[in-house]
Amino acid sequence: MARQSSADRAWAAISRFYQNCKNKVPGKKGFPKFKKHSRSVEYKTTGWKLSENRKQITFTDKNNIGRVKLKGTRDLNWYDIKQFKRVRIVRRADGYYCQFLVDADNREKVEPSYSEVGLDVGLNHFYTDDKGNQIENPRFYRKGEKALKRLNRSKSKKYRKGAKPQPKNYHKARKRYAIKHLKISRQRQDHAVKLARCVITSNDVVAYEDLRIANMVKNHNLARSITDAGWYQFRVWLEYFGYKFGKITIAVPPH
Repeated sequence: MARQSSADRAWAAISRFYQNCKNKVPGKKGFPKFKKHSRSVEYKTTGWKLSENRKQITFTDKNNIGRVKLKGTRDLNWYDIKQFKRVRIVRRADGYYCQFLVDADNREKVEPSYSEVGLDVGLNHFYTDDKGNQIENPRFYRKGEKALKRLNRSKSKKYRKGAKPQPKNYHKARKRYAIKHLKISRQRQDHAVKLARCVITSNDVVAYEDLRIANMVKNHNLARSITDAGWYQFRVWLEYFGYKFGKITIAVPPH
C-alpha cells in the first residue's frame, strides 16, 4: 500500500496538469516532475501496527524499519484502530515524525460572540481590522536572517568541490543550517495558528482578502517580505478553525 500511495500522488500530479491545460489556466500549468529525493513514506491500512498501549509502532513491510517508539503529547488511545486511515513517516531536519490521518469529527460548539470583523493584511502591520486594531508583523525571517547567513557561510566553507563523499563537518554544518530554517518556519506557523484561533473564537463572522500570493511574489522587491509575513498560512488556519468552531469565514476580492 505504500507503493499504491506513491502512485496515487504521481497520478494526482499528472491529472492536475492535464486539467489545468484543459481549463486553460493562465501561467504555468504545473508540469509534473520526477520526485528524486522523497522525504516521506505513506502507508494506508496495512504495513504498520500499533502496540497495545499505543506508544510504539511497528512497520511490517520488511524494509528494516522495525519497531519505533512514539514520543509526543497526543494520546492515541482516544481513537479506535479502525479510525486510523493513513500513517506517514516524514523526515525533518531535526529527526523523523509520524503523522496519523484519523477519521474523527473534531468540531466543537462554542458560545456565539455576536460580533464580526474584517481583516486587511499588510507588511507594516500583519493585519488591521475594521475597528482600527493592529497586530504587529513579527518578521521571523528578517530577525533570523543574520544567523542564517552566518550558518550558510560556515556550510560553504566546509564544502569540498568534487569530494565524494563530503566530509562529516560539512554535513554537520548543513544540518545546523537546515534546523535554523525549520525553526523560523515553525515560528511563523505557531504565530498563524494562535492568531487565527483568537480571531475565530472572538467573532462569528470573519472577512479577509482573497489575495493571490503567487502573483504578488513576482514583485522581487517585496517577495521576501510577503513570504515572511505568511498571509496564506494565516488564511488556511482561519478557514480550518472556522470549520472547527462553526464560524463563518468569507474571502473578499481585494478590489
